[in-house]
Amino acid sequence: MMLDPSLRGKAVAVCGSTEDRHGIVLAKSELAKKAGVKTGMVNWEARKLCPNLIVVPPQYDQYLKYSKLTRAIYQRYTDLIEPFGMDECWLDVTSSRGLFGDGMKIAEEIRNATREELGLTVSIGVSFNKIFAKLGSDMKKPDAITEISVDNYKDKVWPLPASDMIYCGRSTTSKLAKYGIHTIGDIADTSPDFLRRILGINGLSLWTFANGTDDSRVMHKDFVSPIKSIGHGITCVSDLLNNDEVHKVILALSQDIGHRLRVHELAARTVQVSVRGDDLYGQQFQCKLPFTTQLPCEIAETAYRAFRENYQWKTNVRAVTVRTIELVPKNTPLQLSMFVDGEKINRRERLEDSIESVRQRFGKEALTYASIMGDIKMPNDGRHKVKMPGMMYR
Repeated sequence: MMLDPSLRGKAVAVCGSTEDRHGIVLAKSELAKKAGVKTGMVNWEARKLCPNLIVVPPQYDQYLKYSKLTRAIYQRYTDLIEPFGMDECWLDVTSSRGLFGDGMKIAEEIRNATREELGLTVSIGVSFNKIFAKLGSDMKKPDAITEISVDNYKDKVWPLPASDMIYCGRSTTSKLAKYGIHTIGDIADTSPDFLRRILGINGLSLWTFANGTDDSRVMHKDFVSPIKSIGHGITCVSDLLNNDEVHKVILALSQDIGHRLRVHELAARTVQVSVRGDDLYGQQFQCKLPFTTQLPCEIAETAYRAFRENYQWKTNVRAVTVRTIELVPKNTPLQLSMFVDGEKINRRERLEDSIESVRQRFGKEALTYASIMGDIKMPNDGRHKVKMPGMMYR
């Protein structure tokens, strides 16, 4: 609406492409929301609820641009800025109060600056910890500020549904409901030992969150979390119908993974491959690599073997993800084996060095495998560049 003022005051939804198998609602205007349109709803269902719905495509370059611009505004007040996905951040302004006033005053300045300078509205939660600040930012939208304090959090937070709290997803909410735990207050009043028995370590975290005792700090804006895995996944533009089609997608994904392992000077010990058909959760398989490696061909070969030996083809494949785990520094000494051809590995690594050099000079598509040229049912619109919310640093 900011980029196209003619959309203001209308029922608008940002939706993925139906043709590219991403036909769901990603964001919606207030009028669309009042008509029943929800994030994650498929396009046809949204149109059924709101016949006059205007559907616009996502613009990844604009999201990235304005994400950087809003963070530049935040940096006027603090350098403790921890991203949570592309369009959310935690800010710790404790040390900024002497210069700019309390949290509510800083939040109001940020809200006004964002609206006046960028034309965007922001919803802000102000609280004494990260969990309640996040919760407050979701309570009033758009263009609003919600304060949750030590004095009022029991009145404001505890009556809310358990699902409103961060990391309390659909599966966890359903499991809690079986035991009569429906609200955040119910979580707070439940024995932490009981929550741990039914939810594991996550149960203790939820109990801490609900009671307002989480003390996770906000990380510095330049903090880079340790890399525990490197992966790449995609929802294909049409179903993959056989092993050969899956192999091509795995090979394409593995090229990107190999490049990123090189960038971070890491090597992998294990490969995971996840596939999803029409079911929501899909299946995941993993396999040890014969040696620690960055080589895309080895990653792809191992991932494909794990898939081929385990997938039963009861349904066609809609989405594929390849991930490398158990990462170690590239220069970690390698235990030689009589079953692994060390010279062959060295030749492949020298070849990959040359391929990487060509791609750096002439682009990613300058050199690739012949088998994945042409239509391999993968979208190519840059959606993999968008950073989605990750885990909170604790």
